Amino acid sequence: MAEPVVTANGAHPGPEGDATRRDFIHIAAGAAAAGAGVMVAWPLINQMNPAADTLALSTIEFDTSKVQEGQQVVITWQGKPVFVRNRTAAEVAKAKADDTASLKEPQTDAERTKPGHEPMLVVIGSCTHLGCIPTFGTGDYGGWFCPCHGSHYDVSGRIRKGPAPANLVVPTYEFTSGSTIKIG
Repeated sequence: MAEPVVTANGAHPGPEGDATRRDFIHIAAGAAAAGAGVMVAWPLINQMNPAADTLALSTIEFDTSKVQEGQQVVITWQGKPVFVRNRTAAEVAKAKADDTASLKEPQTDAERTKPGHEPMLVVIGSCTHLGCIPTFGTGDYGGWFCPCHGSHYDVSGRIRKGPAPANLVVPTYEFTSGSTIKIG
């Protein structure tokens, strides 16, 4: 009977391809290092997610049936004023007639409202010049006027005169049920 062969480090050589104790230790150490790397990286990745207060402000719902014809309501969304205006039939007709006027930023009234809800206009109430809040009904075109620097907007929120470079911004919104809108 032959004596078992023992190597210099005291291990018994096995057949080709068999895992040794040393191989197992290497695999276990590699797995532990990978796990530690994930544990270190997770807080760094997780801190890039939006905060809970930001997520809470990401959308807002508003019942437009509270806004009478010819009336405007200002609501706050993401810290910005949003004008929700229920335009009269005359204002809608004037806005559609102004579609062919000379505009700094050409946009039709239909592009600024939702189909089937043309009287309801939703725009962010910040002047596109320096972010002032324009007032309604005091401009040259029957819409908004920014008293700070003299920008005039029409009843569709399109810039007509003054230093503002763009129309009042229409936020992403949709009618969810009947007269309820969801902004954001």
